[in-house]
Amino acid sequence: MVTILDRTNLSNAAPLVPADEKRIRHPEKAHKPDTEVLRKPEWIRVKAPTSKGYHETRELVRSHKLVTVCEEAGCPNIGECWDKKHATFMIMGEICTRACAFCNVATGKPNPLDLDEPANVAKAVRQMGLQHVVITSVDRDDLADGGAEHFEKVIWAIREASPETTIEILTPDFLKKPGALERVVAAKPDVFNHNMETVPGNYLTVRPGARYFHSVRLLQRVKELDPTMFTKSGIMVGLGEERNEVLQLMDDLRSADVDFLTIGQYLQPTRKHHKVERFVTPEEFKSYEDIAYTKGFLMVSSSPLTRSSHHAGDDFARLKAAREKLVARV
Repeated sequence: MVTILDRTNLSNAAPLVPADEKRIRHPEKAHKPDTEVLRKPEWIRVKAPTSKGYHETRELVRSHKLVTVCEEAGCPNIGECWDKKHATFMIMGEICTRACAFCNVATGKPNPLDLDEPANVAKAVRQMGLQHVVITSVDRDDLADGGAEHFEKVIWAIREASPETTIEILTPDFLKKPGALERVVAAKPDVFNHNMETVPGNYLTVRPGARYFHSVRLLQRVKELDPTMFTKSGIMVGLGEERNEVLQLMDDLRSADVDFLTIGQYLQPTRKHHKVERFVTPEEFKSYEDIAYTKGFLMVSSSPLTRSSHHAGDDFARLKAAREKLVARV
């Protein structure tokens, strides 16, 4: 996955801040005591990327003066994804209005929207020849519609520039933004993804700005608006959740008719972030996968290195095939 944040110094934007004057990335976490960082087990470790494809993608990112979350967060899949030139674009800036305990995206007051961004993203999709693209964003609670119109414009721009490209969106929860979800669904992305992130018992400490049942209802509402649209959600494990809580979350998502579930190991970005309570074994991940399929999900990706947009293009093809098989059987 190549998650690209737009830091272009546009003529109508404020100058970039010099490196020695940059604001604290997570001011809300600065006062917190350091947490223990557990040693990673063998199954979570990966080799340093060295492939030709990786270096070509790295050069593409450098030549466009872009910054990647993959590098900043030390994503374990960066070598594999960059080798395949997979891309996830992060729109609406690099500063989030939320302060989730697990996330390494900078928090604070965001900058105004870049009105050229939809066209620029569409141009990049066409130039890279992407068959499947994932569009995500920071939370923009400062906007009246939470950024729904901007998502809409990005989807439209990609459709015009690259009609054959399938589009997957990974959205915020649009909490207290009436009509926002309806606008995004009406733009007809191929996959609508909204991550639950963790079990409900962890929300106050892990995802304090969100509401568990609002997120479940958002995913359910997508299906009500467009029953043909694929829906997807993901969680991290290793945050102190109990097994029965994960199984209950699966049931909640199936009650919302969610098609695709991803489960991956939480990895702590810094000592100021929520600690990794434990590393879940590959055997436990396989057990979660088996159970999720019995509950009716069309697709399940459950492994230590699973990430929401990992293998998104290949998974979309498998998702379509699974639905076609189910329809044929019925």
